Amino acid sequence: MDHLTRINLTGWDDVLALHHLTAGQINDITGDPYDHWTIARKEINYADQHVPFIYRRAVADHPDVKAWADSLAAASREQAKARIMPSVGRHRSLLLLGPTGTGKTHQAYGALRYLAPTGINWNWTATSSADMYAALRPRAGVDSETEFRRYAHARLLLLDDLGAAKSSEWTEEINFRLINHRYENQLPTILTSNVLPGELMERVGDRVASRLIEMCDRVVIKGTDRRKQAAA
Repeated sequence: MDHLTRINLTGWDDVLALHHLTAGQINDITGDPYDHWTIARKEINYADQHVPFIYRRAVADHPDVKAWADSLAAASREQAKARIMPSVGRHRSLLLLGPTGTGKTHQAYGALRYLAPTGINWNWTATSSADMYAALRPRAGVDSETEFRRYAHARLLLLDDLGAAKSSEWTEEINFRLINHRYENQLPTILTSNVLPGELMERVGDRVASRLIEMCDRVVIKGTDRRKQAAA
């Protein structure tokens, strides 16, 4: 897509309102491929293509999630002062905890959509733990280490449902290597998990839990299972 042209902003009203922006500002065509609005159009278009359909209008309306995203954007701008195109910087991660169906994944994708209009090149990757394990399982024609680096080195990663899969030595090692790399390099990560804070160590192991506690801002999402309510 040529980001020096206007884009369709259907479904973005709530996100733009959080930033006190208008569709007219986003679609202000200056001709500069590196200005705020051109990058914002690129990121909004990327989100429209890569956010799952069910979360296509997700909004980060939890104040702690929004505060984390604002902090990440501010840190990224500060670290990118000498660059032509601002990109995601090093920062603390975000861990969303709580029972199934309370809206953790909605908030996680809402955070990615909230970041889109900020004029920063996010280059994010999103996956569930189950899909990541499936992609990494050794099989003919697939370089598992190359696949692993795609997640470990992502500048901004969303990892959904950590600790949901049945644990094994292999999954524990994958979890540790992934979290440890991102911990040591301060690569911002949005994680969701269907556990309560006191259960974290039991579900993901001591080594992973210790790093998550140190590297993440933790937000507990409370409430009832929205999926069950919708089906009732």
